Amino acid sequence: MADLTGSSAVHATMPIHHYTGLAGQSYDQPAQAGVLLVNLGTPNAPTARALRPYLAEFLGDPRVIEYPRWRWWLILHGVILRIRPARSAHAYARVWTTEGSPLRVGSEKLAAALQARLKQVAAGPIRVALAMRYGEPSVRKQIEQLQREGVRQLLVLPLYPQYSGTSTGSVIDAVADAFKQLRWPPELRIINDYHDDAGHIEALAQSIERWWTEHGRGDKLLLSFHGIPQRYVAAGDPYLHQCQTTTRLLRERLGLNETQLVMSFQSRVGREPWLQPYTDETVKQLARQGVKRLDVACPGFAVDCLETLEEIAMQNAEFFTEAGGEALRYIPALNDGDEQVASLAALILRHTQGWPECSASKAL
Repeated sequence: MADLTGSSAVHATMPIHHYTGLAGQSYDQPAQAGVLLVNLGTPNAPTARALRPYLAEFLGDPRVIEYPRWRWWLILHGVILRIRPARSAHAYARVWTTEGSPLRVGSEKLAAALQARLKQVAAGPIRVALAMRYGEPSVRKQIEQLQREGVRQLLVLPLYPQYSGTSTGSVIDAVADAFKQLRWPPELRIINDYHDDAGHIEALAQSIERWWTEHGRGDKLLLSFHGIPQRYVAAGDPYLHQCQTTTRLLRERLGLNETQLVMSFQSRVGREPWLQPYTDETVKQLARQGVKRLDVACPGFAVDCLETLEEIAMQNAEFFTEAGGEALRYIPALNDGDEQVASLAALILRHTQGWPECSASKAL
């Protein structure tokens, strides 16, 4: 048999791994289920100083920017992080509230509402926690906290209805990195996407219809999704197809045709081609074509954030009126509304079947 202890010289050079665990825990306690919601993240304040580390983490993620690391590092730290933090801080300041970041506050409210909903409909207790892919609270810290609370079965739900390697794929990376540090990782399930989930489509449709009832219906409905580079899709990313599927299903549910409901992609950066048509060019073109009232919804965002409140409701609203339109009217994200809470609760219960807390449920 091989000597597993080895020589003292070998021991002196071998790295010692420290794994997070729970010493002295009771193994007789029943396993508890947990759900980890994950959203993109946000800086701690609308300032250049707070934006710099946040952007460094976000734009330094190889899932987000697929570019030779050494070359991108030089661009990121030599150019972008010297210029962009101040510009982004100005944009964040336009939407920052007394409670803080809209994305952080909205995500926390959604997590709390979902916790309350699951308490009503699940067969047993399910712990709901919220993490941010970039910034705080981190995925790693939240998974470690759930472990300390006795969670042995974990469902991860990235708050991205449509899968992309730049978003959900990055969350999976973060979860994997966190699990590598655990002495006894919990059983794991991950929801890759819910772009065509019937409950989600119904929630989107009801939200739009309710908004139309309160504010009247515009001349056209535009669905604006976050963009990604075209080469990511060419390399196999399913994001474009899933955005098209969401658009088709919502169009069918609302009873609209392809001229009444159109789609576009926002938030492009850099010079390479991104998914088209671009939102900013689309709203200008529609205004020039005679559209006076344009309704815009963003089905790729579970919670309102910088990209919806500032980029769409402010920037693109200005583009639209400058091009001759009368009003671009942004329809809010689902946020912590009853429709989204109910649809996500049902989604969670389907994906956790077989776990004691979720194998049976009360009436939804």
